[in-house]
Amino acid sequence: MEVKEQRRLFMSPVDPKPATPLTPRQRRFIDAAVDIRENEPESEDKAFMTRYMVQATLPHSAPKGNPPTWTRVNGDYTLRIRPGYMTDPKTKEEKCVGYPFGSVPRLLMFWMTTEALKTGSRKLIFGNSLTKFMRSIGLNPDNGGTGAKRSDARRLRDQMERLFLATISFEYSTLEARCWKDMVIAPEGELWWNPKTPDEPVFWDSWIELGDKFYEAIISSPFPVDIRAIRALKNSPLALDLYAWTTYKTSTVSRANKPQRISWIALQKQLGANYKDVMNFKKASKEAFSRITTVYPGLRLDEVEGGIIIQPGRPAISQVSKPKV
Repeated sequence: MEVKEQRRLFMSPVDPKPATPLTPRQRRFIDAAVDIRENEPESEDKAFMTRYMVQATLPHSAPKGNPPTWTRVNGDYTLRIRPGYMTDPKTKEEKCVGYPFGSVPRLLMFWMTTEALKTGSRKLIFGNSLTKFMRSIGLNPDNGGTGAKRSDARRLRDQMERLFLATISFEYSTLEARCWKDMVIAPEGELWWNPKTPDEPVFWDSWIELGDKFYEAIISSPFPVDIRAIRALKNSPLALDLYAWTTYKTSTVSRANKPQRISWIALQKQLGANYKDVMNFKKASKEAFSRITTVYPGLRLDEVEGGIIIQPGRPAISQVSKPKV
């Protein structure tokens, strides 16, 4: 492959004596990067994501106007989401819960895929403690203050309802053929937690039962990721998407021992439909890649004119087998 310019995208090691004091978030990120580089993952550090949610991803922000459907197209592949409905506990009237968006539903997808593979069951148990579950997916139960509007506890409860009540469709469509799969994510479940009192255990476990088609989809095509990296990148939905994408792509190009080039335009269509133009997406992606390469040292990513090249590299999690189901 001939290119005019090719250079490795990477972040240099962090200066141990930075000019300005590090924020707590920056310190946690550096600690995670050091841990990943110096220590092999323990069993609890191994998580999974499904290929379906890499080919086309969830919204980064709430779709404007709350449209009846939301779609993301990647070539012949389309992800379509329809929001769910619930009874408003105050007015007792039906209301649309809206679309899952941002980092929280992505963290939930990592957890759901991993738990479904580990247990071999459609029924996933969250437990009787909201605080304990929040920590298990990397959220801070103390963030924003107890019961505050912008607290992680309230965000989690809101995004759980948005994700679990949604219907997701995967579609492959060409002039010659059309294949589709409509899936309810969680047709049954119970959420007993009160986000105003996340530290108080309740008498009953919260749980969901995944729809059979959705369960089959997420366990049929899993690939491993490092949960330490996921937690380090959790504040950016774009960084989470790009980490999952590069992890999956590194695995495929390494098996074929053949680099793959993708243009910024194609990558934007797949992952960044919320950006107004490709230059804004490119800038945001390069910032995200600088963080990703810090917590994914096996990634080999080159920038070329108009796009990037994924080179064969080391997987984020090596020598890991799919859990028995």
